[in-house]
Amino acid sequence: MGKKVKKEVEPPPKDVFDPLLIESKTAATVVLMLSSPEEEVLAKACDALYKFASKGDENKVTLLGLGAVEHLYKLISHEDPIVRRNAIMIFGIMASNHDVKKLLRELDVTNSLISRLAPEEDVVIHEFATLCLAHMAVEHTTKVHIFEQGGLEPLIRLLGSPDPDVQKNSVECIYLLVQDFQSCAAVRGLNVIPPLLELLKSEYPVIQLLALKTLEVISKDTETRITLGENKGLECLLKILETNEFSDLHVEALAVLGNCLEDVHALQLLQQTGGLKKLLSFVEVSTVTDIQKNTAKAIAKAAYDSEIRKILNEEEVEKSLINLLKIDNDGVKVAASQAISAMCENSATKRAFGLQGIPQLVQLLNSDSEEVKEAAVTALANLTTASPGNASAVAEAEGIQPLVNTLNAQRDQAIANAATTLTNLATQELFRVTIQGCSVMRALAEPLRSTNSQVQSKAAFAVAAFGCDADARTELRNAGGLQPLVELLHSKNAEVRRNACLAVTVCASDEVTAVELCRLGALDILEEINLSIGRRNKFSEAALENLYDNNLSQKYSQRGYLSSSNIITDGFYDCGQIKPGVKFLSLEELSMQELTDRRAIIFINAKPREDVLAVEEKAQDSSYEQTPLSPALSRKSSREKTRRGKGKKEEEKMKEVTEIMSKVQDLENSHWLPPPDFILLDYINDASKAVLPLTTTREQVVALAQFVANKMGGSIERDKLHDFNWELHISEIEFELKRNIVPIGKVKKGTFYHRALLFKVIADRIGIGCSLVRGEYNRAWNEVELVDDSPQGIAGLLLPPQEYIVDLMFEPGFLMKQGSAEADQYKHI
Repeated sequence: MGKKVKKEVEPPPKDVFDPLLIESKTAATVVLMLSSPEEEVLAKACDALYKFASKGDENKVTLLGLGAVEHLYKLISHEDPIVRRNAIMIFGIMASNHDVKKLLRELDVTNSLISRLAPEEDVVIHEFATLCLAHMAVEHTTKVHIFEQGGLEPLIRLLGSPDPDVQKNSVECIYLLVQDFQSCAAVRGLNVIPPLLELLKSEYPVIQLLALKTLEVISKDTETRITLGENKGLECLLKILETNEFSDLHVEALAVLGNCLEDVHALQLLQQTGGLKKLLSFVEVSTVTDIQKNTAKAIAKAAYDSEIRKILNEEEVEKSLINLLKIDNDGVKVAASQAISAMCENSATKRAFGLQGIPQLVQLLNSDSEEVKEAAVTALANLTTASPGNASAVAEAEGIQPLVNTLNAQRDQAIANAATTLTNLATQELFRVTIQGCSVMRALAEPLRSTNSQVQSKAAFAVAAFGCDADARTELRNAGGLQPLVELLHSKNAEVRRNACLAVTVCASDEVTAVELCRLGALDILEEINLSIGRRNKFSEAALENLYDNNLSQKYSQRGYLSSSNIITDGFYDCGQIKPGVKFLSLEELSMQELTDRRAIIFINAKPREDVLAVEEKAQDSSYEQTPLSPALSRKSSREKTRRGKGKKEEEKMKEVTEIMSKVQDLENSHWLPPPDFILLDYINDASKAVLPLTTTREQVVALAQFVANKMGGSIERDKLHDFNWELHISEIEFELKRNIVPIGKVKKGTFYHRALLFKVIADRIGIGCSLVRGEYNRAWNEVELVDDSPQGIAGLLLPPQEYIVDLMFEPGFLMKQGSAEADQYKHI
């Protein structure tokens, strides 16, 4: 590469005096000589001290302690050039000591040293003055002083000095100064690029290296890169790369070129001259990992500009990056993966990586290095975003299981991007099912507990993507994932809160999950969020509605309204209106309470007899040690009872229900289940046979109303409503069952809210649309929408549906138009 910078300094001219030989015991004497008024004595003393200080750091400390620095500070501005030169020589070598530098800063010697850089000064003065400044410029405060005192301009001028030591010290000092933003901005206007490029031709490697390091720092500025291109600096840098004997400069040369990649004009110039292709080829064949790594980093940094991505794509940078993924070095793999991530903003690049790069990135997910894993999964997340083809490539490369495994990675960024990639794949049904088969919901439970907001957000969004499947929701429930999901609703981060609301919306699609979410407090949190203008969003509103719609018991208890789309199913119960702030209890929790005089809880459970028998068999197969069922409850006996059910007396039916309820409760004592209501089941079957054959909805509504009223005690005269002793009847049932929970089929004397609930239950089962509304003072009613007949003389006119209230008490089947006086009277009497 060339010779090292090494030059003998010419000794002072021979004098009549012999040179002074100093030992440590006589150093103090020589320091005292620095106060001599005689120039020859001063020159000889400085020369002797220079030789003494050159012997080691210990001698420098000795001179510092003897006060030599203060004397020498005065001499560096001495009128005699020999004295001045010799004094600065001592400063140059002593400034390498930390304590000496500290004193020099206190003495503020920088201004005097900068003055010694004038063209008329001796080259030796230039050499040691720049050496002293280079030692001192390591400290930030000194950098500022040199800049403020105008030191940059003479230092840049000395880059052209014929003396290599002056060049080396000057460029080193400039390199240290440009670490500060003020100096870095100032050198642009001082035309520093040409002399720095000239130093790249030096025969001394240390000078070339310092010049490249300086160029690397200042080429981060756009205007400096333009100047570099105008001065053919790019060609000079490429020439260094093409020269094997300059291999020890390749890393630094690439660093400068890497900065140039960030400039569109410089990159275009490289492309036009073929330099970009040469650069990429050089990186591919290089065996120096630092070169490969730094180039990939430069590409990653530059690729955030769309114009630059386009140019890099035209030069097929994708091939180079894919090849770098194969290098057996974690640093290179990380840098290449990061560059791929940045390049993914270009659609053509995204397609190019999908063919060959994705399989290699998938392999990196199994790396022992968490950093490699993180970089690879981040690239996959970017590659698969809005790219079904790349998502397919990930699946084909058997990347699903490694991605699910990465949800347990140690780095938050890796977890977040694994969740993102899996979510991207989930847009395709086939892959979503496959991912669910890898227990993705169990794996997502832990990321939901993360304290990192990005992990929380991406995990919640992934739950929303996979929560559309019932088995996936069950898996999340069993993995304990609902609790942390509900807690995310409290997040102060808007994105986390929004995605958590979306996940709750999706997960609340079945009653079991919705009930569990409500038990965990999701309903109360969402109610609170939706009261806040700042925190409310469309997902929080949808989540609240979905929770209510799939937990109708709580919806009716808190809101007092079920729409025609809210279909009541088995397991529904009406525990009355609960006050705000009061916990809503499950049916199982209510079943554990002692019998009280509180309002009876009416529940719905019209499961077929076959289902109940299946429960019995399951209980027996599970080795329950219970008393055997009586023949009356055997499968054969039940079938016989079904066949002759029509002729069975009401009392016998009631007895059968009571016995079955008792037996099922015994069999399921480890997990309470509501007993079956075979009477309600018969009601539904009988009503469907009587009502459905009718031709119009109006006729069906009237018939059903009359059916319900007949089962609940018949019509009641308005003025005798207070004599309809339904409360006593309900109390007797509660006493019989030894609890407050009453199956609706057992209610034979029902008031407004019993009848309205039964009407809604049967109507939902046979397909008649109606709503259920709770009023005050035990009132409830049903609303139906019916289309009136066309006015006379206007045949075929389709009128909008009208809303009616159904009378179930006084004139069963009478329809009262919503808003009419009679409807209002029915609601509020």
